Amino acid sequence: MEHPSVTNNPLYSQELPCLGELPSEAISPGYRKLNLTVTVVISLLVFTVLLIVAYQPWFTLPVKLEFSLGVAGAITVLLGGLIFTYHYFADRLIYYTLREQDIILFKGLIFKKVICQPMLRIQHIDIQRGPLERLAGLATLKVYSAGGSDHTLAIPGLPEETAEKMRQFVLNHSDLTRD
Repeated sequence: MEHPSVTNNPLYSQELPCLGELPSEAISPGYRKLNLTVTVVISLLVFTVLLIVAYQPWFTLPVKLEFSLGVAGAITVLLGGLIFTYHYFADRLIYYTLREQDIILFKGLIFKKVICQPMLRIQHIDIQRGPLERLAGLATLKVYSAGGSDHTLAIPGLPEETAEKMRQFVLNHSDLTRD
C-alpha cells in the first residue's frame, strides 16, 4: 500500500539550489575593528617590551641577547602584520543565514567553510561574551549539535541584541518541532 504524501523522485544537481545564492547577513563590522585593534595593541606591547629590554640603562646586554632581541622584534612586527592582514580580509567574509529549518555559516579566506546546522539537531545554544566583546557590544552565538560535546558552529561578531533574538528564535523553534 502506498502512502500518498510520500514521494521519492530523483533530483538532479542542476536543479538544486546553490548555497552561495542564499540571502545571508554579514557579521558586525565592529568585530573586524575589534580584531584589528587587539592585534595592533598586542603587537605594540610586545615590541615595546622588547625595546625597553634592549635599551634599558641599568646593565649592558650580551651581544647574542641584543641580536636575539632584534630578531624577536622583527618576528613580532612580521607576525603582527600577517595577523592584521588576515583579519582585515577574512573577517569580511563571515556570513550567516538563519532559515526556518537550519542555520548556515559561511567563512574562510584561504580555506572556505560552509557549516549547516539543522534546527532539529540542535541540543543547546549559548551566547558568549568576553570582556572585549562586551566593551564592543558584540557576542558569539554557539550552537551545539545533538551527540557532540563541542559546538557545531560559532557565529562571532553579532550585535548583542541580534544574538539574543537568534537564540530565542532557535529555542522557540525547537520547542515547536519536538511536539
